[in-house]
Amino acid sequence: MDSMNTLAVPPYVELGVHSLSGLLWTLLLLFLWHCYRMGSDLPIPGHAHAGKLKSGSRRSIMSRGGSCDVTKCSARSKLLRSDQITPFISMETEEDEEQGQGYLTPVMSHALFPAQASAEAKKLYAALQEYAKRYSWVGMGRIHKSLREQVHLNDHSAIQKPHLFFLPDVPSVPFFPRDAHRHDIEVLEANYSVILAEFKAVYQRGIDSKLGWTCVGPKGQAVFSLYSAGVSVAGNCRSSPCTYRTLLSLRTFISSNSLGSAGFWLLGPGATLGSSYGPTNTRLRCHLGLQTPSLCELVVGGEPQCWSEGHCLLVDDSFLHTVSHKGSPDSGPRVILSVDLWHPNVAAAERQALDFMFSPDL
Repeated sequence: MDSMNTLAVPPYVELGVHSLSGLLWTLLLLFLWHCYRMGSDLPIPGHAHAGKLKSGSRRSIMSRGGSCDVTKCSARSKLLRSDQITPFISMETEEDEEQGQGYLTPVMSHALFPAQASAEAKKLYAALQEYAKRYSWVGMGRIHKSLREQVHLNDHSAIQKPHLFFLPDVPSVPFFPRDAHRHDIEVLEANYSVILAEFKAVYQRGIDSKLGWTCVGPKGQAVFSLYSAGVSVAGNCRSSPCTYRTLLSLRTFISSNSLGSAGFWLLGPGATLGSSYGPTNTRLRCHLGLQTPSLCELVVGGEPQCWSEGHCLLVDDSFLHTVSHKGSPDSGPRVILSVDLWHPNVAAAERQALDFMFSPDL
């Protein structure tokens, strides 16, 4: 047994081990050289055409004719350096999109903002540029595309046509399931009795502009706003403290920009609100039924729904919608708490940018 353990390794085995080790080292060096060449051929950031100039082609240009004009080369290098550090960031061009660069790629081209854009679109674009300067362009692709296409808002289908801001590629339906905002819906419904009691106390004092009400039409159409265009109405919030605290406990309540509002909405018997569109598709309007007489109906995108006391409806009001109360005169007003929530398909970075762009202070 001991003699078997002390047997010498044949020379050809040692030779094979050394050959295999050398082969592995050779393959590793070739792989590293390949990675280096691939890295040197990557395009310069911010230049769509820089990637077309490979390292090999650079050498061929230098060798063609023996030398290059020093003045031209110097000017070209200065131009490249100045392009790389330019602070101007604008919309991507149509040519970029045709070459496969979508709106989610970094925006580094110099296409001007559409001249035919409205003053509001130009104002929003300036706000977006200011936001990106302070924070980042990351995640701003859809907002960029939206502002560029604002001039085509009227070309949208008749069933969904927000009149202020349309975020592209946001899947939507007239009515959303509860799961879209389960937490916030459960919070509102859990506080239904307290919210109803506060509404009744406010309602019994009378509907008057001096008491915080806004009358928006005949036949008992009125609003008691707690938030209006992203600003809390302090006096009304003091009149409904529990409802106000409930709003603050919601995770997706739009409370920081002019696209968001919340308050008690009344609609008297016999009243009908004609067909209209909401301002944007970046929000969902949550209706908590407080008093819902029979024959009250909400039609959104051609789909009818009825409110139910103590339960919520999630509505995308950027769709064409109508509201009617065809109940008897003694049935009383239809009353809901309306709360604007973020659309679930609007990302966190986009919400932050929209808060900045639609800030009540701008």
